[in-house]
Amino acid sequence: MAKLKAGLIQMSLKGDASMSPQQIRDKMIEAHIPFIEEAGRQGVQVLSFQEVFTQPYFCPSQDAKWYAAAEAIPDGPTVKLMQEYAKKYNMVVVVPIYEEHMTGIYYNTAAVIDADGSYLGKYRKTHIPHVAGFWEKFFFKPGNTSWPVFQTAYCKLGVYICYDRHFPEGWRALALSGAEYIINPSATVAGLSEYLWKLEQPASAVANGCYIGAINRVGTEAPWNIGEFYGQSYFVNPRGQIEKIACRDQDEMIVHDLDMDMVREVRNTWQFFRDRRPENYGILTEI
Repeated sequence: MAKLKAGLIQMSLKGDASMSPQQIRDKMIEAHIPFIEEAGRQGVQVLSFQEVFTQPYFCPSQDAKWYAAAEAIPDGPTVKLMQEYAKKYNMVVVVPIYEEHMTGIYYNTAAVIDADGSYLGKYRKTHIPHVAGFWEKFFFKPGNTSWPVFQTAYCKLGVYICYDRHFPEGWRALALSGAEYIINPSATVAGLSEYLWKLEQPASAVANGCYIGAINRVGTEAPWNIGEFYGQSYFVNPRGQIEKIACRDQDEMIVHDLDMDMVREVRNTWQFFRDRRPENYGILTEI
């Protein structure tokens, strides 16, 4: 059977919001490096971090200070550093960071780096919430990358970021474009979303016959204190079964072998793609 060794890293904020974005970035990267190196020692083939992994979840504010947290992709320091680690460990790395396209245009983005350290491309978060506590449109322009699927050294990989997960159309678009494994880096707090955390991704994995890696940060972040980031990052298989899950309240890396043969098996069993009727779905784009 074809096995894919995958890793997910969840982490609490290092430092605090009184620090500069550069200081926090340095602390967050420093905290991630031991996990990255351990992933390399364990032979992880695809590794991913949480949403905007170098920064706090600053969207409860509307403070322009955080624009300074954005950096270029692929030429910024974080992606360049992760290219070195990817090459060192022959490991695909998904790098979700705050992207500066140009001054005044910023995206919530994940860069994808192949196992030889080469930059494959990026996905920009498509669906941007703007409700109390989550003022994301102040910081992020809606993504314009459509639904890229990256042919990595080990699998066909898609990315769908946080709030995107509530929209089934993107999961389907990624799967129809060939994605076998989709990563969903997130920042979500206890309350309404926690029940959905273990519902939506398993349902999407079943509907699209793919593996999903869901990542959430942990802890609380002052001064916003919008709630507890409840961790519980996990892998779910194409049958909707959660195969491995992280703890709720600690920095942790989970590593798991994904049986990629199950993707073909499940898609051939259910035949959801064959039985679609897209000619009848016009209402999806008319309203």
